[in-house]
Amino acid sequence: MSERRLLLHAGSFAVTGTGGDITGVRGTSPDGLFARDTRHLSTWVLTVDGQVPTVLVPAREAEDTAVLTAAGTRDEPSAWTLFRRQALFHGRLVEHLRITANTGHDVTLTVRLDVDADFADQFELRSDHRRYDKPGARRILDELPDGIAFRYHRDDWRASTTVTARPAPRVTTSQDSARTAALVWSVDLPAHGSADITLHVAAEPHGAPAAPPPPPDPATIVHLARAERDAFADVPLPVPAGHDALGRACRQGLADLADLRIPAVGPDGETVRVPAAGVPWFLTLFGRDSLLTSYFALPYRPEQAGATLRALAATQAAVHDPARVAQPGKIVHEIRHGELAHFRQVPYGRYYGSVDSTPLFLVLLHAHAERTADPTLAKQLEPQARAAVTWMFEHGGLNEHGYLTYRADEHGLLNQNWKDSEGAVCFADGTPARGVIAVAEVQGYAYDALRRTAALARDVWDDPAWAAELESSARDLRSRFAARFWMPGQAFPALALDGDGRQVDALASDAGHLLWSGILEPEHGRVTGRRLLEPDFFSGWGIRTLAAGQRPYHPLSYHRGSVWPHDNAVIALGLARYGLHEETAALARALADAAAHHGHRLPEVMAGYPRLRGEGPVPYPHSCSPQAWAAATPLALLTAVGAAAES
Repeated sequence: MSERRLLLHAGSFAVTGTGGDITGVRGTSPDGLFARDTRHLSTWVLTVDGQVPTVLVPAREAEDTAVLTAAGTRDEPSAWTLFRRQALFHGRLVEHLRITANTGHDVTLTVRLDVDADFADQFELRSDHRRYDKPGARRILDELPDGIAFRYHRDDWRASTTVTARPAPRVTTSQDSARTAALVWSVDLPAHGSADITLHVAAEPHGAPAAPPPPPDPATIVHLARAERDAFADVPLPVPAGHDALGRACRQGLADLADLRIPAVGPDGETVRVPAAGVPWFLTLFGRDSLLTSYFALPYRPEQAGATLRALAATQAAVHDPARVAQPGKIVHEIRHGELAHFRQVPYGRYYGSVDSTPLFLVLLHAHAERTADPTLAKQLEPQARAAVTWMFEHGGLNEHGYLTYRADEHGLLNQNWKDSEGAVCFADGTPARGVIAVAEVQGYAYDALRRTAALARDVWDDPAWAAELESSARDLRSRFAARFWMPGQAFPALALDGDGRQVDALASDAGHLLWSGILEPEHGRVTGRRLLEPDFFSGWGIRTLAAGQRPYHPLSYHRGSVWPHDNAVIALGLARYGLHEETAALARALADAAAHHGHRLPEVMAGYPRLRGEGPVPYPHSCSPQAWAAATPLALLTAVGAAAES
C-alpha cells in the first residue's frame, strides 16, 4: 500500500497520497474526503501538461507541504516546481498551489485537476464484499462560474460537495454515466516567476449543521489547529523517573485526542466536543470507546468526561427497538449518520448492541464527580443514572440471570462486549459461546457501577435507602461471581458463562479488567494479575487478548491473540489497585516502548508476536490510527505507575 497522509478536524477527515492526490481507493484503507460517514471527494488528481508530477518532497504530516516537479534529468531539469499545501477545517478542504518557473524564460503550463465525488457510505467501502441497493438515487453535476458542484439525492437524504477556485478554471465534464469533472487552468509563468491557485472544497453532509467558513489559506488553518492542539495538550504530567518514553507517549496521545474531538449534542441541546473512536472507520460517538477514553484522560482533561456523559445521556434509549437492541435506560453503542444508516440498511444509526456501555456510564459519572469534587453534573444526570440502573436489573439480566448478559444480534453484533468480533468469546478449543452470555469483565463493571452509584445516591442525591439496596446488590453479585466464574484448576477466571451456564474456559485478557473493577477477592486478584505477565499472555509489548498455546490463538486475529493498548491500560490500572506495582511498571514500559516504534503514537491494536531482540512490534493490518482509547492509554498508564510510586 502506498504511503498516505491524514488530515483531521472536527469530525471530518481527508486521506491523500503524499503528493496530495485522492484516487478513489476502496477496501481496508480508503482515501478521500469524509464527513459524517460519507465520502465527499473520491477523485482529486493533479496533472501538469498531461503528466502526473513527481513527488520531490512528500507531505507525510498534516502540516507538510508537498513539493512536486516534472520528471527531469541532470542535464535537463524540470522547468517548474509546484508547492502543494492542503488543510482541513470543519469538512472544508482548502488547497493552495504555488507554481514556480525554474528557468530564465517564460513558461506556459496546463494545470488540470480531475475531480469526482461518489458519496459512498463508509460501510460500502469496506472490503467485506457486501452490496447495498440504492433505489431512486441520483447524482447531479452542476457547473459553476468558478468551479463545480456535485449533488446526491435519495428520497429525503441529501449530500453535496462544492469545489470553487481562484482564479476561476475552465470546467470540463465527461458525458458518460459517471459524469466526472476536470478543472483546467492555462498558467503563464514569467521567467523565474510564480503563479497561485487556491481551491475550496465544501462538504455538505446530510443533516449536518452549517459549518463555519474556513480561513482563507492552509497556512492559517494549520496555525489555528496547532494552537488548539497545543492548548489541549498543555497539562501537567507527573512522569516518574525512568518513564521518559511514557511521558512522550502521553504528549502524543493528548495531541491525538485533541484532533479526535467531534461535535455532539447534550441533553439540553448544548453542543459538546467528545472523543470519537478513531480513523478511518469510527470517527463518531461510540459509547464504550468514548467512556473508557474519557476515564483514562479524567485526571488530566476532566472536561472530556463531562462532554461524553452529556452526549451519552442525550442519546440514552427511551423505548424498546429490537432492530437496534434498544431498551429504556440503555446507553448507546454507536451512532452513524450515513445513507445506509438513515435508510436502516445497516442498524447502526443509533445502535445499542453493547452490554457494557451502560455500567461504564455509571462508573464514569461517579468518577467525574469524585475527581472534580463537583457534583453538579451528577445532580443534572440523576434521571439518566437511575434509568441506567433500572436497565441493568430489568433488561440487562441482573434480575433474570443474576448477571449482565446479552444474546447475539444476528443483524448486528454477535458479541456485545468489547471483544465484539465473531468467535471472540470462545472456549479453549475455539468453540464459540452461544445462548445468553455473561462475559466476565462486564460483571466487574456492573459491580463497580452499583457501588459507585450507591455513593452518588448517598452523597449527592440524598437517597440512603437506595444506596443500601445498591450496595447489597453489589455484594451479592461479587459473591455469585466468585462462586461461578473462578476456575480452580486454572487458578484463573473464566472468560464467560454460556447459555447453559458452562464456564467458557479460554484464558483471556478480560480477567485483567476484573482487577480494575475490584470484583475479585484480594488473593484471586493478585494471582490473576501475576498470571497475565507470564510469557503466554505477555508478548513483551503488552498482554495478549488470548494466551498463546490455546487452539484459537492467532497473533493476527482481531481479538484472539492480538495486543490492544486500551485493554492493557485497564489491566495496568487493575494491577496498581491490587498492589502489583512491579507488574504495573513492566507493562507500562512495554507499551511505551511499542509507542516509540510508532512515533510515540500507540495504534489501536498490534499483532501478538513475541518481542525479540532487534525487532519492533508487528502492526495489525487493519488498525485505526489515531484511535481514541489507544491515544488515552499512556495517560492511564501514567496514572497506574503514579499510584505505584505513591504506595
